[in-house]
Order: sequence, then structure tokens, then C-alpha cells
Amino acid sequence: MHGSFTVETRGPGTVEITREVAAWLPDRSGLLTLFIRHTSASLIIQENADPEVQTDLVAWLSRAVPPTTDPSMAYLTHTYEGPDDMPGHIKSMLLPVSLTIPVLEGHMVLGTWQGIYVVEHRDRPQTRHVAAHFRSD
Repeated sequence: MHGSFTVETRGPGTVEITREVAAWLPDRSGLLTLFIRHTSASLIIQENADPEVQTDLVAWLSRAVPPTTDPSMAYLTHTYEGPDDMPGHIKSMLLPVSLTIPVLEGHMVLGTWQGIYVVEHRDRPQTRHVAAHFRSD
């Protein structure tokens, strides 16, 4: 079974898609694969109980990989798409762009406080596409 999700982002940050993905799943057991079709965004499974976790993760990532206008990034040459583009590519190299999640009787086998997120690495809002594939046992 194949599907896709369209996710509207608001710039750097996370967008939880757990509920949309859960609603798409059939009432069977199997394996779910999600893949984001972009080179400056990522997918993660992270805590979804306290929003400060998401804020802190994005803040750390921005500090670890600042925009090309930061003097520490002066060595980068791919800058014509904006100061956030090449750092976005680096961030998506550091974080996963695909996830594999077991599904038991139509329910993702996630931990109590885990959720699925799209992580936006660009400064402006974007429309992101996540491909989904479910294979039943």
C-alpha cells in the first residue's frame, strides 16, 4: 500500500504528523516506511509530550549548523539559494530522511511519548511531501 502526506511548514521547526500517519494505516500488522522527498528537511521520531523538547532540538541544530552568513560557515561555496540552503542540506544529512516503524494490528509500535515529525531546515515556509509505504505481514 502506497500513499503520501503533504506537510506545510512555517520555517525552521517541527511539524508533528503522527495522527495523520496513524489514520492512514490499515487495520493490519506490518512495516511502515516513511520517506521525505526533499534535501533540506528531515523526519524524526521524538518526544511529543513537552513542546520544549522540539524547541531545544531545533535551537541546538541551528547552533550546530548556522547559516552561511555566520563567519564560521565562510568556507561553504553553495550560497546562491540563500544563507539557509546549504546549512539545510547539512542538517538533513545529519538527521534521518526516512523512518521504518513496526505496525501491530493497525497501530504504530511507538513509545508512550514518541511522535513522528517533519523537521524544516529552511527559513521560509515550505510545502513538504512525505511518501509512505505499508507492507503487511
